[in-house]
Amino acid sequence: MDKKVRIVKKHNERKQEIINTALKIFIHKGYEKTSVNDILNEIGIAKGTFYHYFKAKEEVLDAVIADTTETIVNKIEKIIADNSLNPEDKLLKAFSEMRVAPDMGEKFLSDIHKPENVLMHQKILTSSMKAFVPLMVEIVEEGIEQGKFTSQYPKEYMEIVLCSAIVLLDDGIFERTEEEKVKLLAALISSLGKMLGSENVSFYNKIMKIL
Repeated sequence: MDKKVRIVKKHNERKQEIINTALKIFIHKGYEKTSVNDILNEIGIAKGTFYHYFKAKEEVLDAVIADTTETIVNKIEKIIADNSLNPEDKLLKAFSEMRVAPDMGEKFLSDIHKPENVLMHQKILTSSMKAFVPLMVEIVEEGIEQGKFTSQYPKEYMEIVLCSAIVLLDDGIFERTEEEKVKLLAALISSLGKMLGSENVSFYNKIMKIL
């Protein structure tokens, strides 16, 4: 009689499998309707295995958010390291990489924006600001060194623009069409260009090309 083969995976590999599976189900069913059992059944693991890595579904969500943030951070770091790009192009490409919300799925995003999940939503916003502001400041400071930008307050300006973008483009707070979102983002980046002393027409044209 054939014996059932137990597949043993390394700690980090199994943990990542749970995170990836949870995200897939969150996108398909929505966070609220997803149960721990849904995740267990999809992977084929015991409850004890799940709770070895996570205390609750909320902790899996934290890990999903961290993973998504890290993915964007890695992309922006590659942009920063690309010596073929000037600071203006780096700034615009970095903003472009932050527009990943549609990839998270409408059901998942809708759940995050529910009133009862306000702390979860706040956690996402805080995580985004902490991760992205230093990277954007690094780009601005490079531009200042090269004489492309002028600014006494690069960190503060980036905080203003990023916080404005995150809040004003949040579907859970304001309902906007895609066209309205594009115009708003263009206005925000254009305003940043003025803050940084880069008000030329080519900069604005570059903004419109990435949106």
